[in-house]
Amino acid sequence: MSAGQVIAVALLAMLIAAFLNADSLVASVGRNPTIPAIVATRLGLKLGNRGEMLVDNQMRTNLPNVFAVGDAVGGKLLAHKAEEEGIIAVEVIAGHSVHMDYKSMPSVVYTWPEIATVGLAEHEVKESGRKYKVGKFPFTANARARTAGETTGFVKFIADAETDELLGAHMIGANVSEMIKEAVLAFEFRGSSEDIGITVHSHPTLSEAVKQAALGVLGRSTDI
Repeated sequence: MSAGQVIAVALLAMLIAAFLNADSLVASVGRNPTIPAIVATRLGLKLGNRGEMLVDNQMRTNLPNVFAVGDAVGGKLLAHKAEEEGIIAVEVIAGHSVHMDYKSMPSVVYTWPEIATVGLAEHEVKESGRKYKVGKFPFTANARARTAGETTGFVKFIADAETDELLGAHMIGANVSEMIKEAVLAFEFRGSSEDIGITVHSHPTLSEAVKQAALGVLGRSTDI
């Protein structure tokens, strides 16, 4: 585990602890593929630094007609990632011209409150030198969250300061694993915060926090 990953886990633990009163906190640092090196050597299969199978964007290994998907190829160890990689592999085998794109791959932590993200974190955008804007909206100001007693958390968007293109979306709260897909769809179409901000959201719903956070990027939140 790299120093950066250790710091990320520590920050996530502190973030969760800030919202919850608990006697203990379990921090999971992930999993590694367990492909025996001797087997890989005998087959001539190329592995990465963490023991993962190396594949191209069509899920091909370096061996002819051998494909690999899921946790075995590393990256985000997520079920929906593995499913999409499997679909790409099958379509390539069937002769279709497709490739895997991870730009809009959401990550979800099924704690309570849930955590969901897509795109870049704010520190990654800052380190790139790119000018950006941030919009953030708390569930304490969302009517559905207040009536349900689930006011912990927020929705946050990061967008390019000049083009308004969405660069990152981060959510903590009830059912955000369901809400992140709106941001993922916007990423697929290189959408902007304004695209989400001007979209009508039914009231009262938790997803209104997504709209309000997007409007916040533009300095136009109406509910806070």
